[in-house]
Amino acid sequence: MSTPFASTAPYYARYRPPYPREFHTLLADRFALDGSQTVLDLGAGPGTLSLPLAPLADHVYAVDPEPAMLAEGARLAEERGLTNISWLRGDDTAVTRLCLPRIDLCVIGRAFHRMDRGRVLADLDEVLAPRGGVAVVTSLHRPGDPRPAWLTVVEEVRERFIGPGARPADDGADWDDLVERLAKSPLSRVETHRWDQPVRHTVDEVIGLQLSLPATSPAVLGERMTAFGTQLRRALLDHDPRGTYDRTLRIGAAVATRPRR
Repeated sequence: MSTPFASTAPYYARYRPPYPREFHTLLADRFALDGSQTVLDLGAGPGTLSLPLAPLADHVYAVDPEPAMLAEGARLAEERGLTNISWLRGDDTAVTRLCLPRIDLCVIGRAFHRMDRGRVLADLDEVLAPRGGVAVVTSLHRPGDPRPAWLTVVEEVRERFIGPGARPADDGADWDDLVERLAKSPLSRVETHRWDQPVRHTVDEVIGLQLSLPATSPAVLGERMTAFGTQLRRALLDHDPRGTYDRTLRIGAAVATRPRR
């Protein structure tokens, strides 16, 4: 059965901003990634984390429930000459059923907010190597955070098409709960990191980013997709004719390992 996520796959891969380099440097240092480790990317999407980690690992298992996401990731891996990624269909309930080898590092992006966190952390405890760990990375939004005015323009157009009150599903608002869940899991040794990531979007990139979201996916918009893009383009250029739109993403990462004995 097709889902809104299926139609977002090419837009997700192309228009979602990558995670900051500092995150990958953190993983390389924290887990001594030297090309010999096995990595699990849970909720991998089109390989936002798997693709940059593949050169640092012996093998990466990219797991996602959406076949279109996996197909897009496999296409990008082939395009980049990466041959050490296995693209596996599954969700957070499948961790212990995938017959994976011992995992040195599990990475989870924004999909962690849609998972049964307590269960998946307990399952990861079963498959992680003794010195293995999990790293969760997500965008952070706090009430009262300053927002660029052009995002209000985007929201106004979105509301015309999908109604008021819809927010992206990966808004990262429950960071404190995420960290608390990690601290109460078998992987209770938690360290947190935050970075500010400046991003500049073109008009096409802002439109593509909206199409990467389930609420405004091509599947949801249907025949209104062209009109949505046209109205959003017009509204953005009316707001700022220069056609570039800046913002700063606040990124949080939590690294969890078993307590030292």
